[in-house]
Amino acid sequence: MFETLIAAFTALVTVEHLAYMLLGVSVGLVIGVIPGLGGIAGLSLLVPFLYGMDPISALGMLIGLVAVIPTSDTFASVLMGIPGSSASQATVQDGFPLARQGQAARALSAAFISSLFGGIVGAVILTGFVLVARPIILLFGSAELFMLALFGLSMVAVLAGRSLPKGLAACAVGLVIGSIGAAPATGEFRMVYDVDYLYDGIPLVIVGLALFAVPEIADLLRKNAAIAERNTLGTGWFIGFRDWFNNIFLSIRCSSLGCLIGAIPGLGGSVVDWIAYGHAVQTAKDKSKFGKGDIRGVVAPESANNAMQGGAMLPTVLFGIPGSGSMAVFLGGMVLIGIEPGPSMVGTDLNVTYSLIWSLALANIMGAGICLALAQPISRLTSIPFRFLAPCMIALICFAAFQATRDLADLVALLVIGVLGILMKRFGWPRPALLIGYVLAPQAETYFYQALQFNGWEFLTRPGVIIIGLLTLASVWYGLRSRVDDTGPTGDVVTTSHASRNLQIGFAVAMIGFFGIALWDATHHSFLGQVFPLGVAAVGLLFAAILLWHLWSGHEDHPAFFDYEVIGDHVGKEGTGWLWTGPLWLAGLVAATALVGFYAAMIGFFVVFLRVRAQASWGTTLLMTACAALFLLGLAWLLNLNFPRGLAQDMFDLPWPFR
Repeated sequence: MFETLIAAFTALVTVEHLAYMLLGVSVGLVIGVIPGLGGIAGLSLLVPFLYGMDPISALGMLIGLVAVIPTSDTFASVLMGIPGSSASQATVQDGFPLARQGQAARALSAAFISSLFGGIVGAVILTGFVLVARPIILLFGSAELFMLALFGLSMVAVLAGRSLPKGLAACAVGLVIGSIGAAPATGEFRMVYDVDYLYDGIPLVIVGLALFAVPEIADLLRKNAAIAERNTLGTGWFIGFRDWFNNIFLSIRCSSLGCLIGAIPGLGGSVVDWIAYGHAVQTAKDKSKFGKGDIRGVVAPESANNAMQGGAMLPTVLFGIPGSGSMAVFLGGMVLIGIEPGPSMVGTDLNVTYSLIWSLALANIMGAGICLALAQPISRLTSIPFRFLAPCMIALICFAAFQATRDLADLVALLVIGVLGILMKRFGWPRPALLIGYVLAPQAETYFYQALQFNGWEFLTRPGVIIIGLLTLASVWYGLRSRVDDTGPTGDVVTTSHASRNLQIGFAVAMIGFFGIALWDATHHSFLGQVFPLGVAAVGLLFAAILLWHLWSGHEDHPAFFDYEVIGDHVGKEGTGWLWTGPLWLAGLVAATALVGFYAAMIGFFVVFLRVRAQASWGTTLLMTACAALFLLGLAWLLNLNFPRGLAQDMFDLPWPFR
């Protein structure tokens, strides 16, 4: 054993391994900063360069990229309110409000220290856990995985805000959206209505960007000011370090939680940050600032998502079962360089396994150090007038969105769900609850069917199911006692406008109609194909109806009455624009893409936006447009993709990148 550890350490500290790891970290930093790309795109970019490389060098490069993306994606989440990747969605909840309060540097530094610590804790746990991991992981069958999905859904109780019916109905909307496409048990296509794009479901990156990025861009654009509401950028990284140190036990717990969840195949990083965020809320004595700029809401998810990468490596290395989407590409890279996952990784190749784990920790240290050095200067982006940042952010989220299927329909879905996100934010429907439901829908349905097929209803009597069920009930109980009020910066729930009340009733009726369509569609499928969407649509319909009853007959001091247009932080301020200004600009870009293709539409969009909306000079307009065009062109070349096409591409044979 001692010789194995020495061999692993020797391979780790070679100059070649460290150099390629630094290269992977550098690429990962760039990929992570660009919203929506994430680890899958970054690893896919590196894999073609692995041919003929030395295995140790190739592993160093892959590990460097995998480790740093959950760290660098924090820039977009904190500074722009755009989830940098699926693993940083919960960070937006408190990181972005801190940036708007002029504390971007503090939030970033706390996030980077937490990410570094989470990666190290994950590596320490895995070092001791790797030898006993195999039998423990094998204990988790379909029944236990289904219960873990329910445990993830229990976080909705924390994130439901003051109006529990809104939270549960929002979660049901997410579950229904997540069930669009092929049924896991029968392959029947549900709620597709002959739309080709819907047969594979709506991609996660689009749902995440639409729910969080589009509403924040619309809100910032109407205020016509910088992201930071104060002139100061914060006192720098030392305050963030102190914040992390004051919450070190929270960071330890969330790191351990992230490592454990990452080690369970199928859950992955799309939900671990929300579970960690919910845990932070449940264990906090003062919950009043969560969702409005509580540093604990940054420390918890950032500690968990980096530790999750180490946990996800266990099933990937030991069983060849990817623990997350990025691990699936990582697995392909391992096979490409001649490393076969399996039992030998805890036997004759145990030194390789330890090298992987320790490389992950070292890459986290490298990445966090670089990000800390860049935190203060990059945080100055929050002081730039938003009218100049807006076209860049809109172009970036559109570019990230069409990575999903590289189709114009990606942009249409982004716009439609973005409008839904704006309305949810306005009327106090918790968007995180919808996202949790969407992420967990396929897993919950698949594992439920498998558990019934393998064990029948007796699966409910399995010891693991009972234990996780009790933990879920405890989580719901604590969640109901400590819900986060994310209805706005004032915490007020009083609306004074009769027109506002009618609009809220109209939105609730629209949600009831959505659930009604889902119920109608479910009745056209077999029992196994209909039971999941039928059940969640019925539950959603029930709570939407309860909410409608409160709106129709309740008093205006009821939590169901909330309208961000009446009591939001923009009310009464000069220069506040129309709510739908941002979505209309996005709709214009989508429409122009349908006509002339994305690249030409993006160039025209920049020119028109900067001249008309930002009132920039021709020199500034042309310079920014040229920089944006070259940047997106470089990304497209690196990722080997064609931009979404329009009618012009069908009529004329245009050169790349316009084709």
